[in-house]
Amino acid sequence: MGWMQDETGLDKCDANYVALTPLSHLRRAALVFANHPAMIYGDHRVTYAQYYERCTRLASALAAKGVAPGEVVATLIPNVPAQVEAHFGVPACGAVLNTINTRLDVDTVSYIFDHGGAKLVLVDSQFLDLAEAACAQMHGPAPMLIEVPDANAGHPASGRHATYEAMLAEGDPGFEWIMPQDEWESLALNYTSGTTGRPKGVVYHHRGAYLMTMGTVVSWRMVLHPIYLTIVPLFHCNGWNHSWMMPLIGGTVVCCRDITAPAIFGAIADEGVTHLGGAPIVLNMLVNAPAEERRSFDHVVEVFTAGAPPAPATLSKIESLGFNVTQVYGLTETYGHVTECLWRGEDWDGLDKPERAAVKARQGVAFPMMENITVMDAEMQQIPKDGSAQGEIMIRGNSVMKGYYKNPSATQEAFAGGFFHSGDIALQHGDGYMQIADRAKDIIISGGENISSVEVEGVLMGHEDVLLAAVVAKPDEKWGEVPCAFVELKPGAKPDPEGLITFARRTLAGFKTPKKVVFEELPKTSTGKIQKFELRKKAQLLD
Repeated sequence: MGWMQDETGLDKCDANYVALTPLSHLRRAALVFANHPAMIYGDHRVTYAQYYERCTRLASALAAKGVAPGEVVATLIPNVPAQVEAHFGVPACGAVLNTINTRLDVDTVSYIFDHGGAKLVLVDSQFLDLAEAACAQMHGPAPMLIEVPDANAGHPASGRHATYEAMLAEGDPGFEWIMPQDEWESLALNYTSGTTGRPKGVVYHHRGAYLMTMGTVVSWRMVLHPIYLTIVPLFHCNGWNHSWMMPLIGGTVVCCRDITAPAIFGAIADEGVTHLGGAPIVLNMLVNAPAEERRSFDHVVEVFTAGAPPAPATLSKIESLGFNVTQVYGLTETYGHVTECLWRGEDWDGLDKPERAAVKARQGVAFPMMENITVMDAEMQQIPKDGSAQGEIMIRGNSVMKGYYKNPSATQEAFAGGFFHSGDIALQHGDGYMQIADRAKDIIISGGENISSVEVEGVLMGHEDVLLAAVVAKPDEKWGEVPCAFVELKPGAKPDPEGLITFARRTLAGFKTPKKVVFEELPKTSTGKIQKFELRKKAQLLD
């Protein structure tokens, strides 16, 4: 196993072995990048030395309020400085960070408070009513609430709870951070969307987050001092771990509370944003923003996009606006992105726009910190890499969750056979690049033929009047089920179901063409994903 014949005295000790943790990045940055801008949010601008002090005060104040190592501190906060600071201040007192989706209903938030056992909750004033109502419904002891006002955004303090800044003022700037002794110690608790039942608690460890930060720097081709705009909600996979990553390379975090085209274009033009992440819906918003909402800029912005596979038409259009998009893929259970469509210049530079966009829509290959990500059949054997055969994406590596909190049976099922089962159906090309065909539950089986909803959506998104499209199965007496398209039109466009079906038939086989088109605003999650489970319910009731 690689042990030499005589390793007497070659033992782990404090000098040669330290548990991996992203907390180390900020402790180093406070010294190496002390005077460099760390965070920007309107008039709030702090250096790394100031950022470190604020996180230290937070850790000290939490400990003084009785938060013990291993206990959970939750947040209900949008992408503002307090949410970024919590990513370091909470684990620095030994606690586990639980960032909660601010768009959840009272019942679900109450369940998460109970299930996760939150000792204290940092809550933005906008969501204080939600937090208080959730506490009132709890079965167990309610957490302490600390209010995070944002008066400039129209959410001043209510006066009902202690405030975040007052708590920081009580903290000790000399507090000694409680660093993990074992890198397998829990760092964060994130809850899945829970669309088919109660959400599951996904537990991250320090090692996985540390390696995620290292792998992302390589895959995103980052150099020192990037300027990162927080589009991905920090309650979603901890913002793909980017808050933990930025101190590693002395980056500046630009907080974005409200995700709008003017806010994004403004941050790029005014703050020089170089990197951002976002779901395809964000790219679509930028592509379709009217001229008065855009700002010009003279540099290329690097974009990671993930979620539902982006339509090639969207990818093709956004490059001309000054964005270079890299498709990535991952899940809550994998700390966010773990595969990337790594650009193969020698093979792809000569492709025309449509071909480039089609290639960029692939989910690609594993990030460097992962061990093995591939596509397997039902017997967990490698599928043929022929661009046609389909199987399930299977994932193995250090940036895979510890498991589901208080749910050993679900954990065992997810890890059966030594891989994490993603539930995503994909094919693999000859070069090993993976391409999602669909979620297993989204495959449409019509007359015994499998139809990829993603393929049909990609064609519909190519129509000049279509803003967004989602395709689900609709019951059919003859075929069992047929494709049903829900379409959100661009402003000013008129519904033309027959015209859209004719457009799709030019590219798709007849059985893949939507048999019904419904025009409406599509339901979306807080991260921009279309809620297909809601559309499936509607499709069941259609004639």
